[in-house]
Amino acid sequence: MKKSDLLKRLLQIVIVLFGISFVTFGLTYMAPGDPVRAMYAASGTIPAEEILDQTREALGLNEPFLTQYLHWLSNCLHGDFGTSYSLNRPVADLLLARLWPTLKLSLSSLALMLLVSVPLGILSAVRKGGVSDYIVRGLTFLGVSLPNFWVGLILLYVFGVKLGVVPVVSSGQGFDRLILPAVTLAFAMMGKYTRQVRTAFLEELNQDYVTGARCRGIKESVILWRHVLPNAILPLITMLGLSLGSLLGGTAVVEVIFSYPGLGSLAVDAITSMDYSLIQGYVLWVALIYMVLNLLVDLSYSLLDPRIKKGGR
Repeated sequence: MKKSDLLKRLLQIVIVLFGISFVTFGLTYMAPGDPVRAMYAASGTIPAEEILDQTREALGLNEPFLTQYLHWLSNCLHGDFGTSYSLNRPVADLLLARLWPTLKLSLSSLALMLLVSVPLGILSAVRKGGVSDYIVRGLTFLGVSLPNFWVGLILLYVFGVKLGVVPVVSSGQGFDRLILPAVTLAFAMMGKYTRQVRTAFLEELNQDYVTGARCRGIKESVILWRHVLPNAILPLITMLGLSLGSLLGGTAVVEVIFSYPGLGSLAVDAITSMDYSLIQGYVLWVALIYMVLNLLVDLSYSLLDPRIKKGGR
């Protein structure tokens, strides 16, 4: 990627973040309910109306919309995303504390998905039209069709309630609490990635360099692993980056099902308690992470395949 293109992408990220911050702040501003009442309700107290008015004044909630937005945006640019109404802690500290569990869950699910999808996709492509191909394609159809919340509930019922292999509710951070959410998220992605690997391998197997290698007597295993695999895996890099960004911001349902302490469950708690500061900070963080990951994927894609350059052949 050229330096000018990189600067253009960075400028686009800044512009999009400003747009997301404005829309998010506007939606929370127009949302029904009183965050001050919700804040006191979370602490189990119901103060007088005078106390509520004083609290709104102290938090700046009586200011006009534009004044509130510019004040909040100025603080965000200095790393201050405000204070959580319901938890009475800095939003940045809450998001940082929940980022690593969600990142660990996302990376585990991606690794598990790749361990299954890549071999199945290669097998399906090499055995095209055979029994194994039809079995793999049937499994991918099943994986794409089943919603992840349903898969999570079934796994929790079978392995948690019936077999007792993993705890249904756990307050720890061990492997036993990670495995079922990771399997649930991986299962939802396996069908899509297996199909992608199969399609990419079939396209590469029909290329002229594969035919030439076979004519020269090169072993089929050498052709597959040394020539076809590196070229077929390249399209997956973009998908992996986008999937990681989506997982960091889209694991709320699975985290709630398994009571997993990640960003998704934190966002759900913030919505139910009308914690607008936490919601705004969460949306801005996830948007930033998603766009930065997308940029890094594009950069790595260009490095891994020098042919992919603007204006290049």
